[in-house]
Amino acid sequence: MDKEINAFIVYLHNVKRTSENTELSYRRDLMKVRNYMEEQGIEDVKKITSTNLNSYVLYLEKNKFSPATISRNIASLKAFYHYMYKEGMVLEDAAEALHAPRIEKKMPEILSTDEVVRLLEQPSGNSPKEIRDKAMLELLYATGIRVTELITLKLKDVNLQMGYLVCKDGGKERVIPFGNEARSALIRYLEGTRASMIADPDSEYLFANCSGQPMSRQGFWKLIKFYAKKAGIMADITPHTLRHSFAAHLVENGADLRSVQEMLGHSDISTTQIYANMNHNRIREVYAKAHPRH
Repeated sequence: MDKEINAFIVYLHNVKRTSENTELSYRRDLMKVRNYMEEQGIEDVKKITSTNLNSYVLYLEKNKFSPATISRNIASLKAFYHYMYKEGMVLEDAAEALHAPRIEKKMPEILSTDEVVRLLEQPSGNSPKEIRDKAMLELLYATGIRVTELITLKLKDVNLQMGYLVCKDGGKERVIPFGNEARSALIRYLEGTRASMIADPDSEYLFANCSGQPMSRQGFWKLIKFYAKKAGIMADITPHTLRHSFAAHLVENGADLRSVQEMLGHSDISTTQIYANMNHNRIREVYAKAHPRH
């Protein structure tokens, strides 16, 4: 299966112009299928039947993988088999009949405005680490970008004078504005802190970890957990919580969904719609508590 998986990833990269993260995700899912099939004594992709693929999905369910993970694995298999069938690598699309489990859409965890302010105020010292952390947190909440987009930002992607950054997702680019708080925190970081932290003076990356290398997802994950605890925030927040909070607060304050969709980089507005639904629910709660005739 290795040859077919590699060809599929090359196709995604060159033709579909997918992001590196998407390609890694597809590869990871498909390598799990390959390992499972090899354990069943099947090495040739042409010998994999729809029954074999169904047994793989049952194996995932039996091992208590979440419906979201199983759905993603099925989506990866469907895309892979659609590609192979189209290219004539297999005679039939064995993944066509696979059905994803029903996923209950949970409302995303968001922070209140007060909680966000408390979180962003935590790195308040003058150490290089705190100056960098302040800039990263302010920028994340100011723009709603994904953590991977944040840690892979290059110096040239940020326009301090005009107050916007350019975010690249696969072959697409989006321009996102940011306000004065994020701008001030960035200026402070760039006025000497970055140069003192970064190991390679020629590095294009905006942020570095304490070893002078580009920041990792795990590194930033730990950082946000540390400041959340320090701020007394009880919710188990992740970097994505700030992205959700950014979108929910914009919608709550009157931003139109199309603009929020564009800033978040959602291809489908139905994904952005959830923030409007959250706002409607909040309005209902306020009404129920406040109206004397409810």
